[in-house]
Amino acid sequence: MPISVGDALPSATFRVSTVDGPVPKTSEEIFKGKRVVLFAVPGAFTPTCHKNHLPGYIARADEIKAKGIDTIAVVSVNDPFVMGAWEKASGADDKILFLSDGTAEFAKALDLTFDGSAAGLGVRSKRYSMLVEDGVVKVLNVEDVPSKADMSSAQTLLGQI
Repeated sequence: MPISVGDALPSATFRVSTVDGPVPKTSEEIFKGKRVVLFAVPGAFTPTCHKNHLPGYIARADEIKAKGIDTIAVVSVNDPFVMGAWEKASGADDKILFLSDGTAEFAKALDLTFDGSAAGLGVRSKRYSMLVEDGVVKVLNVEDVPSKADMSSAQTLLGQI
């Protein structure tokens, strides 16, 4: 059963790109004692993710953080090198934490995956946004179609915080 409002996030280890190479970052490090906006995309650099979804969070980062949010993070089933390149190419300038879920461990634990094999992508995360407080999901918006970024947009989530 997919994760829902009121559930605690599962334990997971992400990878974050740094100048010294990928480093692990646990879900506890990211979420414990914090208010976090987390959004997921099916793939870095894919059209909807790169042109529609991520830019809204970058543009509205200050507004989101002004609502008492400690961290804004994006997660994708991509390796940390791709996520690092996407961070640089996006101009996010440290406004967004880019998390690699390279083996889809986190997406599978949330039961928010889809099979993108027909498009050559393999298992991917569904597109969603959530507000997490101290590791517990307070708001959750899951898109029905991977190419849509309406329900999970920064604008929508900002109105729910």
